Amino acid sequence: MTVETLKTDDGQVTLWFDGPAWAGHTRVATVGKCTFASAEAGARLLSDAATRARARGAKALIGPMEGDTWHAYRLICERGEQPPFLMEPSSAAHDEAAFRAAGFDVISSYFSASAPLSDLPGPKPRDTDEFTVEPWDGTDADALFTQVHELSCAAFAGNPFYKPIALSDFLAMYRPVVPLLKQDLILFARDRTGALVGFLFGIPNYAEGPEPTTVILKTYASLQKGAGHWLSHQFYVNAKAMKFDRVIHALMHDDNLSALRSGLNGAEIFRRYALMGRVL
Repeated sequence: MTVETLKTDDGQVTLWFDGPAWAGHTRVATVGKCTFASAEAGARLLSDAATRARARGAKALIGPMEGDTWHAYRLICERGEQPPFLMEPSSAAHDEAAFRAAGFDVISSYFSASAPLSDLPGPKPRDTDEFTVEPWDGTDADALFTQVHELSCAAFAGNPFYKPIALSDFLAMYRPVVPLLKQDLILFARDRTGALVGFLFGIPNYAEGPEPTTVILKTYASLQKGAGHWLSHQFYVNAKAMKFDRVIHALMHDDNLSALRSGLNGAEIFRRYALMGRVL
């Protein structure tokens, strides 16, 4: 058994005992699905989780994380005033205090930012014949996400907390959102041979209702220099043509290139998140 849930009268957590490597440790557990009545209740549960993880041989514990970074992870540490957006992690206001009281520290930081599409897309990237950018044709969603899975595994393999995911599990995650997808917000970059070298996944912010005015730039990945810039440029062009007013640059790591590009595009940070860790 690799998953175990701990419950009390004032909360519960779930442990995964086969988490991604961290801080030089390969035997790492993760704790997620955290529900606490208070910071004190959460600290007790998280301390119990750490004891249980140590007993199972784990050398470190990270969370909130539902097993890996393909699934829900991170807590909100600076909430701001903007309402939650589609597919955004959620956490109670006292969750960070619970983790800290249980001996966890911040091990990775993230943010979401927003910008008016009237200010975008900015200067057109330099023309290239190394690749072409095209939208999804709207057919065969499983084939779409099979390609995205393959490129994601290659593009993200060097990232902290990376752990491979089986194609069947990846498809199971994304099939439920297929009815929400818009072809012009799903973009591919292909090289001269037709091989996929980059993709961008965007989605309307249906948390606003059935006719949202905000679009989410959720994920993009590239194996080809310059493809990411072209993908984001075309995404902004398409989103403006679809009459969206604003874009959310979702869940970016503080140190990565997409965070830099978001800043260059004039986006304003409205929420910050943290991943917590504790050596056992």
